Amino acid sequence: MTDRPILFSAPMVRALLNGTKSQTRRIIKPQPTAYGLVPLGDAVINAAEWQIRQSGHIRIAAGDRLWVRESWKPHSTFDHLSPRNMPESTVFYLADDKYSPSGSRGRPGIHMPRWASRLTLSVTDVRVERLQDISEADAVAEGAPLDPDHRDATQDDSNPHMVRVNAWTRISPVAWYHRLWNEINGPGSWDANPWVVAYTFTVHPHNIDELERKQGASDAKQ
Repeated sequence: MTDRPILFSAPMVRALLNGTKSQTRRIIKPQPTAYGLVPLGDAVINAAEWQIRQSGHIRIAAGDRLWVRESWKPHSTFDHLSPRNMPESTVFYLADDKYSPSGSRGRPGIHMPRWASRLTLSVTDVRVERLQDISEADAVAEGAPLDPDHRDATQDDSNPHMVRVNAWTRISPVAWYHRLWNEINGPGSWDANPWVVAYTFTVHPHNIDELERKQGASDAKQ
């Protein structure tokens, strides 16, 4: 088991907090160049996937823990300190509705220290796939809002990512994720259909070290 940081935007942090997000996809860098199929034991897999797995660029595995980094700010008392020199103290999170920009300045998530993280993800599955291979169920796991009438929807033939419900056309979970991906990665990034690694995880609303202490205390009681 390895502990690693992972960065999320404010909307995705809110989805983690409200329990609507249990997957995330990240672009694989560099992208594979292999084509065709290769044998792997009794199976045959895509050569690009084989190249990705052989490269060692996927460092997160099932069983690993990820501590979430997000935009944050310390108390104004510590504005002059770098994160590495900052003592553990009260932290404000920009994803929260109660966040106020007054006082200390906000800081990007990439500089959040481990002690300031409030969310821990336990990785349960790791998959390699093309971005556009995402299923409707996986798009919902990415945080797409699922319309209560979606189960009764029929496909709109004029647009593969739209559905019709009671004569109204509504966006499907995959279409929602399509838009989100382009918002995060730039116009045309969805159409590029890159290879991505898809992580499935369980969300724990605790700092990673606090979680470990709680689990240790629970084990001791048993």
